[in-house]
Amino acid sequence: MVEIKQVLIPDIGDFKDVPVIEVLVKTGDHVKSEDPLISLESDKATIEIPAPFSGLIKEIQVKPGDKVSEGSPILVIEVSATEDGDASSAASTDQPVTNPPPVSTVIEPKQTAAQPIQKAQPSLPDSLLLDTAASSKAHAGPSVRRFARELGINLGLVTGSGAKLRILKEDVQAFVKAQLLKSQRGGTGAALNLLPWPQVDFAKFGPVEIKPLTRIKQIAGANLHRNWVMIPHVTQFDEADITELEALRKESNEAAKQDNLKLTLLAFLMKALITTLKKFPEFNASLDNHAGEANLILKHYYHLGFAVDTPNGLMVPVIREVDQKGVIMIAEELGKLSALAREGKLKPTEMQGASFTISSLGGIGGTGFTPIINAPEVAILGVSRASLKPVYQYQNNQFVPRLMLPLSLSYDHRVIDGASAARFTTHLAEVLADMRLALL
Repeated sequence: MVEIKQVLIPDIGDFKDVPVIEVLVKTGDHVKSEDPLISLESDKATIEIPAPFSGLIKEIQVKPGDKVSEGSPILVIEVSATEDGDASSAASTDQPVTNPPPVSTVIEPKQTAAQPIQKAQPSLPDSLLLDTAASSKAHAGPSVRRFARELGINLGLVTGSGAKLRILKEDVQAFVKAQLLKSQRGGTGAALNLLPWPQVDFAKFGPVEIKPLTRIKQIAGANLHRNWVMIPHVTQFDEADITELEALRKESNEAAKQDNLKLTLLAFLMKALITTLKKFPEFNASLDNHAGEANLILKHYYHLGFAVDTPNGLMVPVIREVDQKGVIMIAEELGKLSALAREGKLKPTEMQGASFTISSLGGIGGTGFTPIINAPEVAILGVSRASLKPVYQYQNNQFVPRLMLPLSLSYDHRVIDGASAARFTTHLAEVLADMRLALL
C-alpha cells in the first residue's frame, strides 16, 4: 500500500516568514525519518526541518529564498507499507513535529564532516585559517560558510566546483584533506597522524543490533570531540559541606509546596556560583584568537547553562541574568526549561548565550567525573551525588557526619591556571556551606 503525505513546517517557536536558505533533498530522493529536508535561517538561529517519516520525495514545494512559517507546505512524500511503522510513530503532517526538536544552533554535515573538524584545526597552517574579509567575498551559501567557520577555514582559498564556481561543502572537505596530506608529507609533525579507526565485523562474534544515534547526539558528539581535542582540559576536584544548605532546602520546599514548586539543589548552586564568578571573572569569559592575537573576553552578564538528560540526548538550556533572580525564580525557570527540553520544545534562543555551564549528575549518582567544556566558554562545573561522610572538626576534636557535595571543575588551561581553579572551588564551597555569603 502506498500513501501520499504532505509535510508542513512544524512548530518553530516565535519565528515567522523565515527564509529558506537551502533545500537539502530533491525529487526522487528516499529519506528516512529525522533526515533534514530544508534549512531555514532567521537573524537569531539556523533551523533544520527533519522528515517526520520515511519515504520517497514526490514533489518539493519550496525553493531557496521562499519565506515560510508554521504550517507552510514543504514537500510531498510517498510512504510505502513497509514504512508505515515510521509514519505511524512520527507526528502527523498537520501537527508540529517536536520530537526530535527541529531547531539546532549548529549545523552538522550529514556523514563525513565531523572527521575533518577534529583533524583539520590542530594541523592546518595559520595562513589557511579563517580570514573574515576574504571569506566574506567567497561565493558560498550560508550553510557552507557556517561549516567553514566551524573548521576555521579561509573560504577565500577554496576553489568551488558548483554552478558559477559556487563553493560546496565537499569542496571545503577536499581542501582540508589536501592540506592535511601536505602536512603529513612535509614531515613537520603538525598533523595528528592518527591510526585509522578499526573496522570490525562484530556480527561474526555474535548477535548485534544497529541503532542509529539521534540527531542531537550526533551534533553534540561532534562538538564535544572538537572541544576535547582543541581545549587543554584540566579538572579540579573538591567537596562542599552542604549540611545546612540541605536543611534549608528541605525547609523551603515545605513552604513552597502550596505553589507546586520544587526547590532543587541546583537552584541554590546557581545562586552560589554568581558570587564566585563575580570574584573570579576569568571563569565567566571566552578566549578570542582572532587574527592571531589572543584576548580574553570578560562577560559582565551571568547566563548559566545547565545540562538536561532527555530521551534524545543531552541538551543545555540557559537561564539568563541569574544574578538578578532569587532562588525561587531560578527554580521556576529550571523546572520550565527542563520540561521543554525533555519534550523537545526548546527554542534556539533558550539554548544560546551561556557564559558558564553546570552539569549535574547528583540525581543519578557517581562520586566525580570530568565534564567537557562547552566552547566558547572556558570552564564547566560538574556536580555529583552528595553523601554523608565523617568530617574532622578541630574545635571539637572529633569526627562528625556531614553531607558533602563532590565538585568537578574542568577549565581551559590556556586561560586558567591550577591555583585559580583551586581558589574558585574553595570559595564556591565556602558559599555553599554558608549561603549568607551569597547575599554579600
